[in-house]
Amino acid sequence: MKKQFNEFKDFIKGQKVAVVGIGVSNIPLIRFLVKLGAVVTAFDKKNREELGDIAKEFDELSVTLELGEDYLDRLTGFDVVFKTPSMRIDCDALVKVKSEGAYITSEMEEFVRYCKGKVYGITGSDGKTTTTTIISKLLEEAGYKTWVGGNIGTPLFSNIEEIREEDKVVLELSSFQLMTMDVPVDIAVVTNLAPNHLDMHLDMQEYIDAKKNIFLYQDKDGVLILNRENEITHGFVPEAKGIVKEFSSKREIENGAYLKDNMLYLENNIVCEKENIAIKGIHNIENYLAAFLATKDDVSIDVMKKVAERFGGVEHRCELVREIDGVKYYNDSIASSPTRTLAGLFAFDKKVILIAGGYDKHIPFEPLAEEGYPYIKELILLGATKNLIKDAFVKLKEEKGIEVSISLVDTLEEAVFKAKDLADEGDVVTLSPACASFDMFPNFAERGNRFKEIVNKI
Repeated sequence: MKKQFNEFKDFIKGQKVAVVGIGVSNIPLIRFLVKLGAVVTAFDKKNREELGDIAKEFDELSVTLELGEDYLDRLTGFDVVFKTPSMRIDCDALVKVKSEGAYITSEMEEFVRYCKGKVYGITGSDGKTTTTTIISKLLEEAGYKTWVGGNIGTPLFSNIEEIREEDKVVLELSSFQLMTMDVPVDIAVVTNLAPNHLDMHLDMQEYIDAKKNIFLYQDKDGVLILNRENEITHGFVPEAKGIVKEFSSKREIENGAYLKDNMLYLENNIVCEKENIAIKGIHNIENYLAAFLATKDDVSIDVMKKVAERFGGVEHRCELVREIDGVKYYNDSIASSPTRTLAGLFAFDKKVILIAGGYDKHIPFEPLAEEGYPYIKELILLGATKNLIKDAFVKLKEEKGIEVSISLVDTLEEAVFKAKDLADEGDVVTLSPACASFDMFPNFAERGNRFKEIVNKI
């Protein structure tokens, strides 16, 4: 039985609350906490000038601001602390304030704890956003009021009183959001797992353990949906507390979802033909299979077929930008890991000119070289990882005699014009970085938008 939100309202009123990070999800949270009668202090590394109008608004709301490089030194004397998702629970500042008796939480944890609607939580190393979006499209098409949040959509905690029991809530959940999650979601989906975010996690095991929290707190009625073809996710089966359903692009699964003879099946019923799915690539087949299983009790097969054949995909995911002189330019900026870039490469039926590189998440690039080389015509590298990626391809040449032509550039603009020079009619150019964007851009969307801007100006 889910907790009633009135319990939270009674608990938070008059409490001294710290909110760490004045960002996209925490700004509406701060406004909401003030409305509920909390005494709020907001912490951020930015200064007043950088916060601009938000600082003025918070002054008017009587929110105390603790800003600047040493902002965490002043995190003391609070009843409740809402942390930003990327903040480790074992960082010195949180350990100290917890030892003083503070309750440490996050916007997402409290939302899931009190949300009345049915919650679908989606996590994984790749395919989270597309699977989340497909699930929301299926539910919307079936006529449900559907809320989308977590890593995408809008922060939902401030809307919690508007969400009804019959509504559906679809959340994309990152390993950072899940690290401290100890509340159940109704339907948990793990698309796949591969090394990712090793700049933030102590090691791969900690990353896997964080992801497991999406299902470890379910009861016998909870549903867990796993990728049968991913060794790590298939290994979760014995730990599940509730019902487990698996999907596969390689084998028939009686009670699951699978691809067979170019048809997508849900529990032995044909949903649609592979060729008729609007977004291409085997990774998107898997995303659909996962989504079909997640929504099978709420959505008809007719609706599933209709959405699969019409939904054109999510921005920044193998998105066709334009064709110039017979050369197609694709924006796959969401590909912030080698496995996601490989999935994008596999979706094309020819070798591509690949633009890659970015922020270093401490993920090995050998798999990109070893599995990706047959799909790469030219490799253009930029960003903080350009030499690391180059080294993986040099190693491939030294060990196996396989050579891929590599160009190193300094800017995204330079990369696009280099690709234009190298491309022949009929070629494909794709920005699929295999890395996060933070060395050059605030996020993958801004990187993708900049790429599209450059391509559209050619």
